Amino acid sequence: MKIVIETPKYSFIKYNKKGSCFVREFLSPIPTIFNYGFIEGSFAADGMEKDVLVIGSRMPQGTVMDVPGTDGVVRFIDDSMEDNKEIIYQEGFFSKTVFYLYFHLYAIFKVSYYLIIKRKIAICRFEGIVWYNAEPEN
Repeated sequence: MKIVIETPKYSFIKYNKKGSCFVREFLSPIPTIFNYGFIEGSFAADGMEKDVLVIGSRMPQGTVMDVPGTDGVVRFIDDSMEDNKEIIYQEGFFSKTVFYLYFHLYAIFKVSYYLIIKRKIAICRFEGIVWYNAEPEN
C-alpha cells in the first residue's frame, strides 16, 4: 500500500493534501509525535482516505512510501464519526503512556476546535490503540 506523509513529525500545523498541494488545515496547540498522512486509494468512514501515522524518524512533507501492511490502529472518534488512524511502526521511541496522553489531549483540542472555529458541538474521543501483533518495546 502507498502512504503519503502530509504532516511531518513535530509539526504544529496539520495539513491535508488537496490535488497536488498541501493545504493548512489548522494550528494545533501540541505538535504531532509521529509522521501523519494517509493511505492512497483507501476510504474511511468519514469519506476521506484512511489516516495513517508513522512512528519513526521525521519525514519531509510529501514523502511517499510503500509498505506491505500496518501494525495497529488508533481508535478515534472525530466530529462524531469513526476516524481511526492506522499505525506503521518503523523504529524509535514508543511509550503507551505518552501516546495515550497525546490522543486524549488531541480529542479535547478537537472538541474545542469544533465549538470555537466551526461553531458546532461534536464528539471527539480517543478509544485506545490496538496492535495487530506485539506492541513495540522501548
